[in-house]
Amino acid sequence: MIILQGICFDEKSSFQKGSAKAPNLIRNAMTSPSTNSYSELGVNLKDVLFKDVGNFEPSYEEIEKICRTHFKDADKLFTLGGDHSIAFPIVKATAEKHGEFDILQIDAHSDLYHEFEGDPFSHACPFARIMEAGLCDRLIQVGIRCLTPHQIEQANKYGVTIIEMKDYALDKIPSFDKPLYLSLDMDGIDPAFAPGVSHHEPGGLTSRQVIDIIHHINVDIIGADLVEFNPDRDHNGITVSLAGKLSKEILCKMGNRRQP
Repeated sequence: MIILQGICFDEKSSFQKGSAKAPNLIRNAMTSPSTNSYSELGVNLKDVLFKDVGNFEPSYEEIEKICRTHFKDADKLFTLGGDHSIAFPIVKATAEKHGEFDILQIDAHSDLYHEFEGDPFSHACPFARIMEAGLCDRLIQVGIRCLTPHQIEQANKYGVTIIEMKDYALDKIPSFDKPLYLSLDMDGIDPAFAPGVSHHEPGGLTSRQVIDIIHHINVDIIGADLVEFNPDRDHNGITVSLAGKLSKEILCKMGNRRQP
């Protein structure tokens, strides 16, 4: 069983808030009658065993507890955010449930700051906290295109594999041999395809490239999040349509272990 949950939280965003408004809009796009319920790998979303438990508007400290509660009824969680700070408490709960797993992060930013603007739990810091706590075995970051010296130092410290956008190729993403947690930040996608994000970073992944990454995951996805869609910056529904499409592909992949 997969639990689909919305975490309406953006209090740790920098520059611009708005992603707390995203979950219901993404749901609506995922099930829009403008398309059908089949993923590109031929899985019908209607055949995927998942339960949508709705949205939550928690404090940061409550997020982990919500996830632990849902893990009592399910093996997997798919979370619609929200800013990327929510990844740390979600991954904490996932580690308690599943033990060993790897993380694949699609993002423009490595989110490895030790602290940002005085907050060690900022949306710029979740993967520093995750690696610091030893919550995953391996972290692979794809699409990164604005590394700072501090974040390079952090990546080296924690043994993070970074595939920068300037070096990107699908075959550079390693095969996995452990279950996987997928963390998808919408700003990993080029703003030409996803303008509805708070931090525009040109030169990113195309929609097609992200879909291909999802399809080529070769192990069971035990958890995922899709974060940082900001409806306040979207144009003509471009970003929310893509977020809905990606959510369907992820849910169908989580519910069907057929390999590409």
